[in-house]
Amino acid sequence: MRFDTKIAVLLRDDLQVWQRLNVTAFLASGIAANAELLGDPYADADGTLYTPMFRQPVLVFTGDSGVMAAAHERAVRRGLPTAVYTEEMFTTGHDEANRAVVRAVARDDLKLVGLAVHGPRNAVDKVLKGAILHP
Repeated sequence: MRFDTKIAVLLRDDLQVWQRLNVTAFLASGIAANAELLGDPYADADGTLYTPMFRQPVLVFTGDSGVMAAAHERAVRRGLPTAVYTEEMFTTGHDEANRAVVRAVARDDLKLVGLAVHGPRNAVDKVLKGAILHP
């Protein structure tokens, strides 16, 4: 199935494996805040209920800090729903502290290690120019 929109996560290419996984999970939760992207709850044959998930795939890309900065600028300029994860967030332990470390830095000075975007397929493709699909 081809979707009109795309959900994408972009990770800086120098992250350790545990950081890539952690950042991807946090960024996906930021995009999931848009409830229209979620499908119906799941249930197994025994009737056990599970939470809904995205209606469409989440593509994960990598790029260096230059690709990351350019993607961030393009996403913001286009007004796409965007989630960010900064280097400083690795040192915090909870949501309030995460928001505080992001709020303390001007947009162009953020030390981004990851971002997630959702929007029309072609717009997200343009935002991610220069990024490669995560291996």
